[in-house]
Amino acid sequence: MKKFVYIALCFASNAFWAQEKLTLEKCYELVEKNYPLAKQNNLLQSQAELQTKILEKDKLPKIALNAQATYQSEVTQVPFSIPNATIEPLSKDQYRATLDVNQLIYSGGAIKAQTQLKSSQIKAQQQVVEVNLYQLKSQINQYFFGLLLGQEKQELLLAKRTLLLEKSKEIQAAVKFGAVLPASEQVIEAEIIKINQQLNEVKYDQLKLWQHLEALSGTTFNTNAKLAIPKHFTSEANAIRPELELFALQNQQIEASQKVIATTNAPKLNAFLQGGYGNPALNMLNNSFETFYMTGIRLNWTLFDWNKTKKEKEVLEISKQLIASEKETFEVNQKRQLQEINFEIGKIEDQLKSDAEIIQLREKIVRSADAQMKNGVITSSEYLNEVTQLFESKITEQTHRIQLFLAKANHQIIKGI
Repeated sequence: MKKFVYIALCFASNAFWAQEKLTLEKCYELVEKNYPLAKQNNLLQSQAELQTKILEKDKLPKIALNAQATYQSEVTQVPFSIPNATIEPLSKDQYRATLDVNQLIYSGGAIKAQTQLKSSQIKAQQQVVEVNLYQLKSQINQYFFGLLLGQEKQELLLAKRTLLLEKSKEIQAAVKFGAVLPASEQVIEAEIIKINQQLNEVKYDQLKLWQHLEALSGTTFNTNAKLAIPKHFTSEANAIRPELELFALQNQQIEASQKVIATTNAPKLNAFLQGGYGNPALNMLNNSFETFYMTGIRLNWTLFDWNKTKKEKEVLEISKQLIASEKETFEVNQKRQLQEINFEIGKIEDQLKSDAEIIQLREKIVRSADAQMKNGVITSSEYLNEVTQLFESKITEQTHRIQLFLAKANHQIIKGI
């Protein structure tokens, strides 16, 4: 039963990919969802929630159990005697066990600043993941349009083979009646075999590209699936590359670090309670085991740290300058890449205009060659040469067309989508 269900699911999957055209946007979506790196976003979010909970724990009372046993060479003694009274000296071996409770009352904004810093760090790390996933889109473009070009080549080769098979039947009839020599038929048959070789080569190139796309998307595709030719390429005027968002988040992280440093030397106020049992207890003159307790508040305030915080702030300012430099470098490279891709798009568009003119002329030549071959003016080899040049022109046109799609898709990636 399980085997039957598995086979049914396989057939259903194949039927889906055979009927549904695979789009470039769907490939982007699958990679963003299934690529192993994408899992880090959820992990980072879980990490952020845990770190926030950890910092919140600092607001709760801290309870500690302490115990010690010591032996000392000297003990405190009374340097005089009291009439009619005996003062027993302290034991050199002393014992103490305490339970200490500390409650933070005021942290000088340290906990809030540290929480904001952790949050900004996680956001920056998540954006790094987004940047890495975004950079995969260029690879997806290469594989997707490589597959699309292969499908277009395959269709043209099949059309050429169909045409030659029809001509082969015509020539067979002519050979039968002695109108042409048998060699004419053999020339066509040899070309059909060559086309089959080319189709086989395209097939294996396609399989390799499908495997690359499957590895990125974590999805098994039917290799017979048709790819949808993108109709529109738009790049929003206000589009922002994820790298620019990363630079902004890195600056926010530095600002959060500055706030943490600012709270380092702020006053900290704690309430404490200590209860214990020991010998001696709080009365150092009583040489016996007693219980005791002590409560109060404690203020900690670093008044001078030898300019440590000042230097730390200077380090962060340098980090800001480094980020600004990285951003400027990125924007310069982005502008250069856009200029190059725009030049490439213009060049291919001009080539396509010439391709259309060439194909029109080649189609006229083939029609003329077909009539000439039927009338015995030219040989089948000469006719075949014209047919081959026509289909090579069509393949060249399709190659340029796919290259134009690829260039426009890359333009979107460079600009930001």
